[in-house]
Amino acid sequence: MTIKNVICDIDGVLLHDNTAVPGADRFLARIQEQGMPLVILTNYPSQTAQDLANRFSAAGLDVPESAFFTSAMATADFLKRQEGKKAYVVGEGALIHELYKAGFTITDINPDFVIVGETRSYNWDMIHKAAFFVANGARFIATNPDNHGHGFTPACGALCAPIEKITGRKPFYVGKPSPWIIRSA
Repeated sequence: MTIKNVICDIDGVLLHDNTAVPGADRFLARIQEQGMPLVILTNYPSQTAQDLANRFSAAGLDVPESAFFTSAMATADFLKRQEGKKAYVVGEGALIHELYKAGFTITDINPDFVIVGETRSYNWDMIHKAAFFVANGARFIATNPDNHGHGFTPACGALCAPIEKITGRKPFYVGKPSPWIIRSA
């Protein structure tokens, strides 16, 4: 059997918190020695590929920025293929950065999309605006369905829940386990 690509997760596979999982260095070295293309996927939409490369470097793992593919990157890639270029975003820097790179205007005036990622500043006003826009026709897109991160930190799925309850509309999740992120990577 010929392996054409290696697609790998981060948490619990290569890193645990910010520490390399035992054997991760040997695994990555073997992939590089054999010249196999490596894609490291993550549902975490709040870090850029550069942030992740720095995180791996701090854990003693040398992985180029180009190997990382985040749910924010997949979301921007998905949205580039859709009609409309205006988005109301519940998310932070990395997601917003990817959307700007894809040519989107971030706005709270008649958006085509409501895009939910992760943020520590989620509040009533954001929920209200997002629900209003979704109820009035904006397409509801989310970076991933994860309900919580490490230590029960609310994640994207949990942030989508009130919008879904208010509007009765479920988001389209781009990240794992959606096949979209794999196809996009």
